[in-house]
Formats: sequence, structure tokens, C-alpha cells
Amino acid sequence: MKPVKIAMMALTHGHTRKYYQTLRENSKLDWVASCAADQRAKDVYDLYDNGVPCYLSAEEMFEKHPDIEAVVIASANDQHLKEMKLCAERGVHILSMKIPTFNPKEYDEMIEMVDKAGIVCQVELEMHYNPVVKRLQKLIADGEIGKILSVQATNITLSPVWAFPWQGSPEASYGSRVPLRAGDPRFRGGALCDHPHIFDLIRWLTGSDFDYVYSEVAPNLRPELEVEDMILVNGKMKNGVSFLFDPSWSRMEERLKVPAPGWEVFPKRMEVNVTVTGEKGTIMCDCFGPNVYHNGAPNDRYTVQYTYFDEWIGLIDEFVDCIRNHKQPKINLKWHRRTIDCMNACYASVQSGLPAKVCV
Repeated sequence: MKPVKIAMMALTHGHTRKYYQTLRENSKLDWVASCAADQRAKDVYDLYDNGVPCYLSAEEMFEKHPDIEAVVIASANDQHLKEMKLCAERGVHILSMKIPTFNPKEYDEMIEMVDKAGIVCQVELEMHYNPVVKRLQKLIADGEIGKILSVQATNITLSPVWAFPWQGSPEASYGSRVPLRAGDPRFRGGALCDHPHIFDLIRWLTGSDFDYVYSEVAPNLRPELEVEDMILVNGKMKNGVSFLFDPSWSRMEERLKVPAPGWEVFPKRMEVNVTVTGEKGTIMCDCFGPNVYHNGAPNDRYTVQYTYFDEWIGLIDEFVDCIRNHKQPKINLKWHRRTIDCMNACYASVQSGLPAKVCV
């Protein structure tokens, strides 16, 4: 079967460069073109010498390459609706980087246009394809710890704003300037908007949806930011599972003079750690490490073979399979909508100072 002709759009998302190797080396893909949101993004792209032409508008890219079948949308959140429309009008399949949009009306419009166009739309939540997370999910599904009682998770990183300024802009990240709460000069659009993974994973791990959340923000580690960089969330799922999340920008490595790969201070610049407690025991895992710890397992530890690109390979493989077999991926717009509802409820809780019910 011929490889899928794929392109990239905008090139301003923090995950953009993670796709270069995947798109080049996957035999199921033929990476034919890219387009940049501006000259700065194009200049950075050109440094990588991918051998793939890059244009300064999506319209020009589609005109020069009418055979494009699929696109990776790698832009600021507030650009996603416009770019999805360009793809849907042409029958081009979409892999959208997080977050599609926080605006409920826009989200419904995205769902409608994807359904009407009959195209695949996958949301980039790569942790579902992470080998460590998959092992965690299997242990839970196999009943190794019995009924789940609680989930604790961290998804903490450095601030991406130093490299991708739009992530510090309320308009570009959240979609509008909504004050965090009365008397607070900050706006929605910071660390919470950058970290949907643990919100999405708990739904998969527990097989349930959110009931309510209660959220608090701390004073910023970076007072120059307009958006929050420190936030904690607790709440309950509809099946009674309690959870506590930390989706903060609490790593500070971007303050180093020469930020680059290998500059992790403690112990790495990205962290997704999950602890699941059940009636029969506890499972703990570092999703970017090889070990899953289980207090009922032989030697209390499973070792999982893991390399950093495993989740991206799995993500792309499912995307291609869905295109070829005319089906929607498991992480589609309709699935992800509940995660966005929860994240909006977190902001509503910060604003009111009270628990917030998650809309259904």
C-alpha cells in the first residue's frame, strides 16, 4: 500500500521538532511539504535541513501539493479552528496537537466539520501510546490492584514560553483574556493549558468520567508571565475514584544560560508520574522511565522497554491505520471533549474558590 502523503502546518508548537524524525523515517508516510506560521518559524525549520519544502502559507502549500492526504497541525491553540477548516474543505485528514480549543462552541464546530467532511481527526495525546502507561493500564484492567480508590499524578515541566511565546499569551493559548479570579492580574492560559495528559489518562485508566474538581493556583514562579504557572487540582470521578493532580510549570531550567538537550537539573525537565491505589495494592510509574512499581508484583517491579519516540510511533501508526480503514482513532475530538470540559471546570473553580461540577 502506498504511503500516506503528509504535511505539517504552522511549526510553532513545542512538539513540532519531535515529528521530524518520525515523519522522515516512517515507511507508512511520505512527508511532502510544510508551511510555517511566520518567517521566524521557517528559519528555525530550515536549520534542520529536512529536505522537505516549506511555504509561508497553508494555501500555497495546498496549491503546490494538491495530493496531500493528511496534515499535522502544529500551531498555537487559537489557530486550530481556522486550520482545521482549511483541511476539512479539502478532505485532508488531521492530526491536531493539543489543545484543539477551549471554546465549547468552537469545539462543537470542529466535531461537526470533521463528521461532515468524513475525515479522520486525531488529537495528539501521545501518552496513550507510551509503553509504560500501556503496562500500567493492563495491570489495572487485569485486576492486579482490585477496585481503584485514588489516582495521584504529576505532569510538570519547565515553562515553554521562552521558546514558544504564544504559550504565555492568554489569547493564543486559552483563546481569550479571561481573568483567573477577582483581584488577580493573571489570566487563563498557562500551565494547565499545556498539560492535558493526566486529565485524559485518568479517564482511560478508571473507565469513568469526571464528576467535580477543586483547583487552586499559587503565586507564579515567573512573575513576568500573564498566565498561571503553578496549579493543583483535586476532585472525584463519577465512579467514586478520588484524584490529585499537579500540572505545573515547576521546573526552572529555562533560566539557564544555554538551554539545550541534556540540561536537566532535577532529575529531568519533563515529568509524568502516576500512582494508582486500589483495594489490593498500589502501582507507581515514571512514564518516561523503564519501571512500573507494584507492591504485589514479583520483586515489586516490572521493567518496560522504552525509548523516547515510542509514543510518537504508536500515535502515527494509529493515525495511518484509521486513514486507510476509514475509522476514527481512540483519541478523537468527541472523546477528548470531556477532558476539555474538566480543564474549563478547573478554571471555573479557581475563579469561584469553590468546587466546580464538570459539564456533561
